[in-house]
Amino acid sequence: MANIIALGAKKPTIHKSCWLAPNATIIGDVILSEDCTVWFSAVIRGDVCSIEVGSKTNIQDGVIIHGTYKKSKTVIGSEVSIGHGAVLHGCTINDKVLVGMKAVIMDHAVVQSNVIVAAGAVVLENAVLESGYIYAGVPAKPVKKIDQEQTEWHINRTADAYLLYSSWYQEEK
Repeated sequence: MANIIALGAKKPTIHKSCWLAPNATIIGDVILSEDCTVWFSAVIRGDVCSIEVGSKTNIQDGVIIHGTYKKSKTVIGSEVSIGHGAVLHGCTINDKVLVGMKAVIMDHAVVQSNVIVAAGAVVLENAVLESGYIYAGVPAKPVKKIDQEQTEWHINRTADAYLLYSSWYQEEK
């Protein structure tokens, strides 16, 4: 069973359709909407500010989501895939985004819808990533425009796949 921790009056709100890995940790002021999946060793730490996660979002193995006290909450939209080992800190991620493995997105950064943040990219504080591009590098810069076919393949397919994968674990109960 996942480690779900209340902190004073701040208790995670987790929709009943979510799947949580047994060693995922969810703390404090966190909202997980319908069909979210939180994978092995992920930490969603709503102790110093709120964290909101939209529907059908997958938070993969080893992801850390946090914010900065009295400065920056974290808001994540729907159908977002957050790759293994990524760190999201006090940022806003809109709907239909793919965050690559080991990417870092810092305070007050905004990632618009239909964006791919490449593996290992670092999105600096206050950056705005415009819709329709792949961003890569340190600091992250637009490297390629993505079309509807790429959006369907990389972003939508990944969100659907993780919902499928979670069903395999639910069948084991």
